Amino acid sequence: MKTNIASLRKEYSLSTLDQSNVLPSPIQQFEIWLQEAIKAELPEPNAMTLATSTFEGKPSARMVLLKAVGEQGFSFFTSYESRKARQILQNPYGALVFYWAKLERQVRIEGRIVRAADAESDAYFQSRPVGSKLGAWASPQSQVVPSRKYLEELVADFREEFAEKAIVRPPNWGGYRLEPVLVEFWQGRRSRLHDRIQYRLENGAWVIERLAP
Repeated sequence: MKTNIASLRKEYSLSTLDQSNVLPSPIQQFEIWLQEAIKAELPEPNAMTLATSTFEGKPSARMVLLKAVGEQGFSFFTSYESRKARQILQNPYGALVFYWAKLERQVRIEGRIVRAADAESDAYFQSRPVGSKLGAWASPQSQVVPSRKYLEELVADFREEFAEKAIVRPPNWGGYRLEPVLVEFWQGRRSRLHDRIQYRLENGAWVIERLAP
């Protein structure tokens, strides 16, 4: 029988969240939650939805992996020719969402996306496995391709090209960083009275507020 999705419900009861027990910096608070997600052995705890939009405001979203976080923001890497990169050029404002279902938690982040320095992109690229490095060279990301065989042949060509030399970072691939101006922490609670604590950047300082669920 077909499941009635409108009837799907879950009560949340694992934890609570209050302004009195969060850290003054949303980055520090996020790092605590991220480490707890890692310790809980959640699949891909650093997976996040990245939303971008065109100049006209037409949005798109996809899953990417967080690769660094610090007071400057949240970093990820991609092709500069990908759809998301093209949209970032048109509209540098974006949003991230982390959802850790097992912990009944969600984090929303909004801010401006900037391109990472070449040195940062070079350092991360060199940490990648060989296959991922070759894939970055071979993939015309977000473009239409005739077949998977076409991609595999491109990878084989680059494997041969770099057989006797180091695989350097492609000029069309590198990092971006979302610099947050708003971060919201969501903790599921019973009867849909969820805890929502928001950090809002105002005049260079973080204002902490509770939101209605």
